[in-house]
Amino acid sequence: MTTQPSDVEIAQAHKLQPISLIAAKAGIPQEALIAYGTTKAKVDITKLGPSEGQGKLILVTGVSPTPAGEGKSTVLIGLTDALDRLGKKAIVALREPSQGPVMGIKGGAAGGGYSQIVPMEDINLHFTGDFHAITAATNTLAALVDNHIHQGNHLNIDPRRVTWQRCEDVNDRSLRKVVTGLGGPAHGVPAETGFTITAASEIMAILCLATSLQDLKRRLGDITIGYTFDQEPVTARDLEADGALTALMRDAINPNLVQTLGGVPAFVHGGPFANIAHGCNSLLATTTALQFGDYVLSEAGFGADLGGEKFLDIKARFGHLDVAGAVVVVTIRSQKYNGGVAKQDLDVEDLDALRAGLGNLERHVENLRQFGLSPVVALNLFPSDTADERELMSEWADFFGVPLAEVRVFGEGGEGALELAELVLEHLDGDSHPLYDPAKGVEASIEKIATSIYRAARVEYGAKAKKDLAYIKANGWDTLPVVISKTQYSFSDDPHELGAPSGHVLHVRELLPRTGAGFIVALTGDVMTMPGLPKKPTANAIDVNENGNITGLF
Repeated sequence: MTTQPSDVEIAQAHKLQPISLIAAKAGIPQEALIAYGTTKAKVDITKLGPSEGQGKLILVTGVSPTPAGEGKSTVLIGLTDALDRLGKKAIVALREPSQGPVMGIKGGAAGGGYSQIVPMEDINLHFTGDFHAITAATNTLAALVDNHIHQGNHLNIDPRRVTWQRCEDVNDRSLRKVVTGLGGPAHGVPAETGFTITAASEIMAILCLATSLQDLKRRLGDITIGYTFDQEPVTARDLEADGALTALMRDAINPNLVQTLGGVPAFVHGGPFANIAHGCNSLLATTTALQFGDYVLSEAGFGADLGGEKFLDIKARFGHLDVAGAVVVVTIRSQKYNGGVAKQDLDVEDLDALRAGLGNLERHVENLRQFGLSPVVALNLFPSDTADERELMSEWADFFGVPLAEVRVFGEGGEGALELAELVLEHLDGDSHPLYDPAKGVEASIEKIATSIYRAARVEYGAKAKKDLAYIKANGWDTLPVVISKTQYSFSDDPHELGAPSGHVLHVRELLPRTGAGFIVALTGDVMTMPGLPKKPTANAIDVNENGNITGLF
């Protein structure tokens, strides 16, 4: 029995096409390319003509993630390669991987097996420096806030009410709560603060929602960094920081162009997490892809309850995007896990657990239908899946009235998703719309998401959240849309409540105004904006050999 090469070995063995040829295939003018070597480039949005947005946008999302992995990005990339094989002009629009999961436990976001975007090592590590630019801008603003207070504080900023945090693209739990400014008057004013992971930072969200350099600057200026002693909000513009932040972000705003193993153009830009941020790649990358592709496939992080909801309620709303179709990626293993099977036993056939866990898939399909979509289910096959389990999935799909296709993209690339591609093309009849109206207020928006998507019975606000809500209303932010930060493993805010729980209480502990991004973040349960590393981080297996080739990267 032969063993398939690792993801990085497959990527390193592949001969990439020059990025100029990939751009030409997409129809992107060469004068718009800013080359980063020969295999990746940024696309200068100022060198493109007006966007007509003629392509059809397809959302790829998934079921609630499990420790076994579902392969959502892998399926999306394979599906795009399959559309290309069918003679369709398709383009990928994905997020950039964060170094946190790459060095932690989840892995990267460049696909896997023979369904990847390349150069895989570059994409999963430093890429074109977008994350570094966001980190630098975030920390520059923090330094300017501290310096302003140290130098006399003419804006009357209350050091106890500074809400702006530094960020780092590393899973580092030790930075969640820190004290700065120790050591006496020469070293600043002591303050209790903390770090957010770069993927969850507000400037990441701003990058992913900005529509131009001018819009980026406006949003950066609108950032609320804290409050005065009179409890009035203070913005980055008040600190005269918006120009410097824009300068740091000037290049990062341009989308990155790479390719799939099948030679399909791929825009990889922005990388917010879906459990603690809005979970979608940049609006500019997606609209640029729609300008040049007939079919654009974009993913939303984690399940349809998190990334999918935010894709439709935040990204599509802000960008006036019409989503034509949706794909829900599922594995037999994930539904057995939701049916009560332990991770180490998922390779064993268990039809009863599979039946019990299918409520999770049903819930995600039903949720997407609430947005006016008719989703297709992509069953990502694993070698341990049995004939009886696959037959049960087929019978379920017939009974539930949802199209389902098996995919084998990990081992076969685009060839393994041809049936899915045909099915998706037959179901691009969506008339997508948001779930809620922000004009009804933050509480109404949260309640609508909680009851309609999570199937909660009610929402409960903690003491801090109630105070935050009062601030939000007092400052006129009550009509901003909402990003709910919640565990990805459950429809509830308890990661141990698997399957399709209902009737629970959604516990909101804090509300964070993200006035630059243009939404309110609701922190629920125990979700953290700075993750920690696992007992055995992926970083322990990564190395570089004597030829300079990276090994152990998945």
